[in-house]
Formats: sequence, structure tokens, C-alpha cells
Amino acid sequence: MDVDLRKLRYFVAVAEELHFGRAAVRLHIAQPVLSRQIRALEGELHAQLFQRDKRSTSLTDAGRQLLEDARPLLAAAEALRRRVATAARGTSTFTVAFMPGITVTDAVRELTAQHPGVTVELLRTTWEDQTDVLHDGRADVSVVRLPIDRRGLSVRPLFREPRVAVLRTDHRLAGKESVRVADLAGEHVLNNPDAVPEWRDVADELRDGPTRPRREFRSVEEKLEHVATGEGIAVIPLSTSAYYTRPDVAHVPVEDLPPNEVCLAWVASRRSRLVFEFAEIMALNSV
Repeated sequence: MDVDLRKLRYFVAVAEELHFGRAAVRLHIAQPVLSRQIRALEGELHAQLFQRDKRSTSLTDAGRQLLEDARPLLAAAEALRRRVATAARGTSTFTVAFMPGITVTDAVRELTAQHPGVTVELLRTTWEDQTDVLHDGRADVSVVRLPIDRRGLSVRPLFREPRVAVLRTDHRLAGKESVRVADLAGEHVLNNPDAVPEWRDVADELRDGPTRPRREFRSVEEKLEHVATGEGIAVIPLSTSAYYTRPDVAHVPVEDLPPNEVCLAWVASRRSRLVFEFAEIMALNSV
């Protein structure tokens, strides 16, 4: 049996929304059509994917397994479509993704000097999508900040750098030469907890009371706006703090957080000569 990618896309939408109505709106199709497609997929796989009642929709064990496997499969299909479309246009492009505070200018210049016929495009990423852009083909390589999900990726270390806490300038600790996690354990940290697992683990032990709900930020600038208005604090790498300076926030080193690790990542199955050449260039420029 061949797996229908369209049905998989429908399934992922329902699995992420856990609501057939919202998923139908997201997919721009009628809800009865979506329900029929999901039932057809369940029939093809001989597995029930959702538990439904009048009040809720939830994934079965089979549904959770399919969701785990479907996301990378759909991303790989999208990556294939992008690369074929690029080849059909007769253009040669190489896309480098990078996180805020990281500079790739020298490496890009060196690559274009070696391959003048290649157009190098740059794509700025966030913590949320720094590896997604590899899996779905938006980028050929991505300069990432660990930790990341390494599944399906080749990852090459580049350098490490200290991390700092970003505080409002009138914060009680803003003038300190350095702080420790315990000093700020009671603060509302605006980072994704997975981005600073060491902070999360120590702070959870020391914090009194419940944690506040976390929201996602689309950029460093947006996060700093919330720091400046007293919504919380952030932990960012030193290079990012140097790049995004503003008079209403202070940067204080956190002495007991390990350095942030910066790496170059690409899809492990790729055999592009440009990928390997760029990896070598980045490694030499990071020494």
C-alpha cells in the first residue's frame, strides 16, 4: 500500500489542532470531507488514529506514532519539491540559515568566490524553526544553537560562547558583575525551557509557586521588548547580547550556565558538494 501524502497532511492538521472543525478551516476544506479522508486513512492503515466523543478529540497510540513519523516524511516531500523546482528553473542556489547574533558573511563570501555561478541566499531562523528549515528544504545548511533534535541531521561543532541574562535596567541585579541561576530562580524566564535546560532544572527546584504560562516570540527584538516592559527576563548568548543593544535593558553574565554551543547542521542524507565545502569553510573560520 502506498501512503497518500495528502491524507497525511490532513491527519497532521487534525492531530495538531485536536479539533476537526479547526483543522478543516486550516486546510480550507469542508469538515465532512476531512472526516471522510481521515476514516479512509484509518482504513488503509488498519488502525484507529483518533478517539472522539462529543467534547474532545485525542490521539490513540497509533495516532501518536503516525504523527511522529508523518512530520519528517512530509517535510522531506516538501524539500524534494523545492529542490526539483529549483533544478527545473535552471538556477543554482545555496541557502544558509542562521540564528540571531551569528555572522556568516565571511564564509558566504568565500563560498561565492569559489563558486561564482552559485547564488547564496540567507535565511534568518528562530529557536522554533532552526532545524525545520533543513527538513522542509528551505535551507541547505543551518547554523544552529544547541540543544536541537539531531535525528536525521549531520551536526558539526563550530564554537562555544558564554550566556548572559537580559534584565530591565532598574532590576535589582542589573548592576552586578555576574549572577547565578539561583539569584534569578524566581523570575519569569521568557525563553523556551528547552533552550536553557540547565536553567529550567535548577530554577524549578528553587522556585516558589506556580510557573507562568510561556509564550512564543518571533524575534529577539520582540523578546527584548517584553524584558524592557518588565514582563520577565531572558537568557541569550553573548554574541546576541552584543548585537542587540538598547539602553533600557542590561546584560549580566550567568556564571553557572555552561556555554552555548554553535554548530552547523544539514540533512544527513544530502550528498551535495556545496554542503561539505561550506562546512569546511565554516569550521576553518571558527578556529
